[in-house]
Amino acid sequence: MAGRFVTFEGGEGVGKSTQIRRLAARLAATGREVVTTREPGGSLRAERLRKTLLSGAAKRFGPFAETILIASARADHVDALIRPALARGAIVLCDRFIDSTRAYQGALGEAPADAIRDLERVAAADVRPELTLILDAPAETGLARARRRGGEGPADRFEAEDVGFHERLRRAFVAIARAEPERCVLIDATSDEDQVERRIWSVVARRLGLDAAAMAPGA
Repeated sequence: MAGRFVTFEGGEGVGKSTQIRRLAARLAATGREVVTTREPGGSLRAERLRKTLLSGAAKRFGPFAETILIASARADHVDALIRPALARGAIVLCDRFIDSTRAYQGALGEAPADAIRDLERVAAADVRPELTLILDAPAETGLARARRRGGEGPADRFEAEDVGFHERLRRAFVAIARAEPERCVLIDATSDEDQVERRIWSVVARRLGLDAAAMAPGA
């Protein structure tokens, strides 16, 4: 595909949304088309399924049922938004993708790994990230940030889980990063936002060959 596909992963409250906005602005300044999106969601049908998943309505059916719903949302997301954007040469930045399913429903929910891989092949097909940035912070730090972000509103399906769940989630993402170092880069998300942004830009510019563009906005 002509475009470039970068995904952001990590636990709750690690700053993915903030860093995606910052990276998108920096990339757009080089004159490239940048598309930002998220999972579950990103397309009309997928956003409807997102509400079901984050409300907790699907939790009682178990992690495998959640995995199937996520795969259904992903299939529509890929077909409706990601694949067309890549085909026209855009840089796509996605907040969560296949690794979140592997971590949440797989490592923690114990949905069968082979079933998750099969659903990935069906839902994502040839659309795979060439770079995945995994933002890492202690579970308590991330949850505190998520609570501040959410204010007095109710926690969603995953934010409502206990600290032990989120610490296991953190370990699952670290394991993914270590298992696929050619694709994944672990980013320390405990630093201030500016430092995290600089680290991310350094990785993205090097991995995607954007160094020249970075020095010449609009090129």
